[in-house]
Amino acid sequence: MSPRLSLLPALVAALLLALLPVAPAGSTAAPAATTTMTTAPTTDAGADDNPLAGGTWGVYRGGAEMAWAPYERASGRKRELLAMIADAPKAKWFGDWIPDGAIGAKVKEYVANAQGGDPDALVQLTVFRMVPWEHEACTRLPTKGEKTSYKRWIRRFAAALGDTRAAVVLQPDGPFALCAPRGSTELSRLVGYAARTLAALPRTAVYIEVGSAGWNHLDPQLAVKQLVRAGIRKVRGFHLNTTHYETTERQVRFGAEVVEALAARGITGKHFTVDTAQNGRGFTWEHNRKHHGGRFDNAPTCRTRKQEHCVTLGIPPTWRVADERWGLPDDVRRLAAEHVDGYLWAGRPWLRRQAKPFVLQRALAVTRTSPYR
Repeated sequence: MSPRLSLLPALVAALLLALLPVAPAGSTAAPAATTTMTTAPTTDAGADDNPLAGGTWGVYRGGAEMAWAPYERASGRKRELLAMIADAPKAKWFGDWIPDGAIGAKVKEYVANAQGGDPDALVQLTVFRMVPWEHEACTRLPTKGEKTSYKRWIRRFAAALGDTRAAVVLQPDGPFALCAPRGSTELSRLVGYAARTLAALPRTAVYIEVGSAGWNHLDPQLAVKQLVRAGIRKVRGFHLNTTHYETTERQVRFGAEVVEALAARGITGKHFTVDTAQNGRGFTWEHNRKHHGGRFDNAPTCRTRKQEHCVTLGIPPTWRVADERWGLPDDVRRLAAEHVDGYLWAGRPWLRRQAKPFVLQRALAVTRTSPYR
């Protein structure tokens, strides 16, 4: 149920097939240096109005996080490594596997656990509720019943979230909305309904997922088309790179171009977040196809901390996006400081195909080899 860019060539409509990305020179460069995951002061611009800045980022510690039980059972070095996942503030996924009648209670349980008694702790959530979605979205539109259920689920999700301080990544696989049959905008309108409903909450920052730089063929206008249809005017901004492995540098540069393109349309003041859960040694879909084949979302993990173009943990979740420790080029640090609210972990490279189940070998590999310790 997570994005499946590797399957696009066979199943996505001709429009998206024509947009497969071409990696620019240097797009797979690895971070410049090994860093730590400790917090340090920063001079990130925009911190005063950044809804993710400051305070505590809550960590969910319970059975709904598939890495938690393996971490609790572990000891010694294995436990230390798994703590890099278990103790990281991540965005838990909520989707159609949770019935309309249960979603409110599930959200409340998650928020209470993640906040741990601190009502100002930031809670992160990923909404993945659309039906049909991914490849099926290219072949049919939602039924009347599915549309009614979607809206009911979203309303109950929002009611349960209430005045929680939250960051929501809305509908990963965003570009699939553009392949709806007969050019329909119905899927985008439903995402827009969710965007408006969630953005109306007093302390929720909504980021509409728009794929990755590569999925958009490095063309900001494609991202703008999706975002305008999905209600970008009403929300804080957009999210890039969910479950993809492209470098943070590539996403920041592309995201800044999208912000500029939105501004040219009169949509100003938008910011974005970048998914860094799995891009510690970033690479593109094309690189994986050429060198590894197989499923992109279950690409090979790194074997050593010096290996490049392999799956390992990236920059830890943080709003300190321009910190020198991340090893980003100076121009990227400047762009991040101006436009990026945070680096988030919605991707889950420790799971099979980033969906389920938890795979201990992958978890130990991505923690042991990460350049960000």
